[in-house]
Amino acid sequence: MTALDTLPEPTPGTPSRPRAAANRDYFELTERVKAAGLMGRDVRTYVLRTALLTVVLAAGIAGMALIPDSPWLLLLGAGFGVLFTQFAFLAHDGAHQQVFASGRRNQWFARIIGNLVVGLSVAWWNRKHGKHHAHPNTIGKDGDISGGVLVFVPGDEQGRSGFMAWLAKRQGWAFLPLLSLFAFVLHYEAISSVLRDTKMKHRLAEAVLCGIRILGFPVLAFATMSPGWAVGFLAVQLAVFGITMGGSFAPNHKGMPILPEDLEVDFLRRQVLTSRNITGGRLMTWAMGGLDLQIEHHLFPRMPSGHLRRVRPIVREFCAEKGIVYTETSLLRSYIIVIRYLNRVGLGYADPMDCPVAAQLRRA
Repeated sequence: MTALDTLPEPTPGTPSRPRAAANRDYFELTERVKAAGLMGRDVRTYVLRTALLTVVLAAGIAGMALIPDSPWLLLLGAGFGVLFTQFAFLAHDGAHQQVFASGRRNQWFARIIGNLVVGLSVAWWNRKHGKHHAHPNTIGKDGDISGGVLVFVPGDEQGRSGFMAWLAKRQGWAFLPLLSLFAFVLHYEAISSVLRDTKMKHRLAEAVLCGIRILGFPVLAFATMSPGWAVGFLAVQLAVFGITMGGSFAPNHKGMPILPEDLEVDFLRRQVLTSRNITGGRLMTWAMGGLDLQIEHHLFPRMPSGHLRRVRPIVREFCAEKGIVYTETSLLRSYIIVIRYLNRVGLGYADPMDCPVAAQLRRA
């Protein structure tokens, strides 16, 4: 089934089910996945991925010192942007407890890679991302659709004036350019979180690791390049990192059904109906760190990303049996959907409560 290309209104026909039966559905799906042997950890693959990326990182740092001032430095900056995104995927998986059986090891794996290599506060990310997984695309509960520069919930565009009102009406076209600034947002949140959140767990470690990365990398650039080329190198690195990082998360939920805060939905349908998979095979899975299989990731957030492709046929078959809409489309098509959705929301297109999914699930 392909993704919808309108406002978040799924194909009619998702049947209502009694609450107890709906809850049993997820248990039944989980049993099928366990029987397939896909719930176990895959430490060896993660160790190999980490080692390979570390070698590439070392080669990149050597390139900063060895490549003379030239446009090749800009290409190297773009490579660092992609590389930091791949490291961010590792930190994401560690934060989801996908790597080791030990929760403590997973957290330190995520903390070291996320803070020291990427410049991302894992404590901040865990808090934000955990709420998203618990209530994806739910008004008032999912911070990923809360008000900000862009408007994701119809009705939130009201009350804006001046430049922000002008931007809201054209926000779909501004979406991709704004992704180039996403790296600044992540680094800013890392700095502000460790400074403001006095109750942050391992706050000192987060501050030291983030500080080394966020301050040290620019210092290294200016130490190995002339000032002009260092600025260009860092600008390209930040822009590419923002686009590849933000661009890997954005296609998965934007333009999918948005649920009212008070709507009670069973876990299985909440996750499947608000998520979108991206087609493209193993190359896409590598490029998006497994986030192309967003439905499976949301259903089994602790499952190693390398197992998600193998569990996909099981989930598709199960959803077909239960009459649950399973949405997937190409990366290009997903961006067309997101851009069109954002433009229509910015123009005040729809009542956020006017959603057939919500209407059907209220009757469940």
